[in-house]
Amino acid sequence: MARKVNPIQDRARRAALEKAAYQAIYEQGYAGVTLADIAAHAGVSRGTLVYHFGSRAGLLAAVVRRFTRTIGVATRRALRQAATPEEKLAAFVENQFYGVDNTRRFYTVSLDFLAAATRDPELMAVQRDFLRETLALDLELAGLAGEAGAERRARQLRALVEGLSVRFVADPSPDLALYRADCLSGLRGILGWSGQPAGPSGKETAEGR
Repeated sequence: MARKVNPIQDRARRAALEKAAYQAIYEQGYAGVTLADIAAHAGVSRGTLVYHFGSRAGLLAAVVRRFTRTIGVATRRALRQAATPEEKLAAFVENQFYGVDNTRRFYTVSLDFLAAATRDPELMAVQRDFLRETLALDLELAGLAGEAGAERRARQLRALVEGLSVRFVADPSPDLALYRADCLSGLRGILGWSGQPAGPSGKETAEGR
């Protein structure tokens, strides 16, 4: 008789395995990490990983989906809770650069995954899903300066974040406050907010004109 699976426990187990895999990829690199390495991190057998994810590629794709989705959900929540355009910008930046260790780990794994995806169609499909998710967020932020030109601004702000993330990973002693300030300044420039903080409509206040 087949064993009944508790959906809640199963999701919790998968989440724990994905977190262990995320840490293993960060420490050993996408190309070098094996299912045995991840199993050791998680304290489970290799067979448990195969049962839940099917293969190494399936597990690693699930890892990227999980953590990119987590950041997306957290950022959307922060944007909704922010009362003003300036607060939305600050919330966005804080979620892109969320602590030194978390930021380094996330962007290291993301860049490693992107490099692998250029040679693997299955992984590239996951990467493109991530790009679609980030585009929705970027368009929401770019729309703070109006609908006209929002797509262009969305591309620019994503390029800004990704450029700073590469610098962050390569920086031996990144100053989190400095990266946040650079990102915020760049975003304000892209949105055309060069003077005083923007008002509720997303336009600069009279003092900033």
